[in-house]
Amino acid sequence: MAISRREIIKTGLAAGAAVSIPAVLRAQTLPADARTVRVVKPGFLTVFDPVATTTYNSADHGLAVYDTLFALDSKFIPQPQMVGKWSISEDKMTYTFELRDGLGWHDGTPVNAADCVASIRRWGQVHPGGQLIMARAKDISKKDDKTFTIALKEPLGLLIDILADLTTPCLFVMREKDASRPATEQVTANIGSGPFKFNHALARPGATFTYDRNEQYVPRSETSDGFAGGKVVKVDRVIWNNMPDQQTAVAALQAGEIDFLSGPPADLYPVIESDPNLELQVLNKAGDVYFLRMNCLQKPFNNVKARQAMLHLIDQEAFMRAVVGNPQYFNTITAAFGSGTPYANDENTGWFKKGGDPEKAKQLFKEAGYTGEKVIILDPTDWHEADVAAQLLADSLRKVGINAELAPSDWGGVSARLKNRGPVEGGGWSIFITNESTFDRSNLFNSTQVANGESGFAGWPKSDEYEALRAKWADAETLDERKALARKMQRLYWNFVGTVLLGQAVSPIARRKTLTGLIGMPALTPMWKMEKA
Repeated sequence: MAISRREIIKTGLAAGAAVSIPAVLRAQTLPADARTVRVVKPGFLTVFDPVATTTYNSADHGLAVYDTLFALDSKFIPQPQMVGKWSISEDKMTYTFELRDGLGWHDGTPVNAADCVASIRRWGQVHPGGQLIMARAKDISKKDDKTFTIALKEPLGLLIDILADLTTPCLFVMREKDASRPATEQVTANIGSGPFKFNHALARPGATFTYDRNEQYVPRSETSDGFAGGKVVKVDRVIWNNMPDQQTAVAALQAGEIDFLSGPPADLYPVIESDPNLELQVLNKAGDVYFLRMNCLQKPFNNVKARQAMLHLIDQEAFMRAVVGNPQYFNTITAAFGSGTPYANDENTGWFKKGGDPEKAKQLFKEAGYTGEKVIILDPTDWHEADVAAQLLADSLRKVGINAELAPSDWGGVSARLKNRGPVEGGGWSIFITNESTFDRSNLFNSTQVANGESGFAGWPKSDEYEALRAKWADAETLDERKALARKMQRLYWNFVGTVLLGQAVSPIARRKTLTGLIGMPALTPMWKMEKA
């Protein structure tokens, strides 16, 4: 009998676990199968500090282990989470927050207001909205063990919205001793106050990570609604598996070896739909935007004409057919702030052409002074969609005379290399491909919508004029004012080319029908509320 790759993987992991975990410990820690959920997601968890990275996998880890001061409900309205009550002074310059009862760290110590202050300050180093709070804050300080204040130099009407923002990196509250580290230095303790505990004893880097229900967690009394309300955990354990081969993952889902698969390949949708035990479910109904970022600090993309060339090079339909497959799940997009959002507009979109315009791209590369420099495209081989897109991009660039080369690695390798701002000869990079929720695209405090150069997100585009307009966003009082700003900003955005869009797609998850209670929100997938029959 032939042994499948899935069986080899399963046997190998079981053998490794048997060798490394004593029999008594296994007996104590393995819960009933009906109380254990096994999940697979694109890429794998490599960074455990959800403030030090913008990756969704790290944020999902953060949702399990940590808690937040506020959270967005299903209508994207901020609701108190760790905060019990809060108030604002008459002059709107001082916010006072009191923590709710029952908050405790996984190590048994109580959550203190000083933890919240340190967490806000650390998060404020890297999140665009947090940076705005820090710029306007006169003081952020502990008042007593359960109370802290944010005193402003000038009013900031969006302060609560920013604290509740679900665009990564989210404001996860950490212990003061962890949050006292700079945001550039990763926290690795994995000790939070959230509804799950990270099981260090069962951690198998590269294979599986295990999360156990936090029996001491006290959820809010309100009904769960989006990311807000009571975080009631209905399973004993969640095991996060690494299965980079998607066909293997779908086979494991069919066999009942896993319960949840995020981002199954579109060409296998019919297989999943035909299985009476499986179901496709769209959690992020607004979909995701796929795009590429260029290193604006190094050749050739330090020249704006080379970046503009990329706008003309891309055939969005071709990329989406390769990445998604079925046209019913994707569409082209020219709106910098997300198609279908309140800020979508058609300002300065004349560059878009069905099928792209390779000759125009070739001309612009020539005007940029391109002389054959190597263009390194980061290729995450454990994320199918980005892997396929990277290969198509390399081929498209070569056809217009660009010396394009793929740099294959897992997503962890991509994340590590993105920190290198130097030339490709020194281990740097030229282009990487990623995606984000349409909700994130519409948020002007999203890292990818910032153009503040080396203080910003990987790619580091810079436009002082654009940033001056973005600064006005926080003080705009009406939707019409923000729409008008969005048009002006988009005109500039497509001139300096902060990102290049590849298309917009809706990607369902696949699950066994015995798994229910999944929360449908953009980008992130919480582990609470789910239950297994």
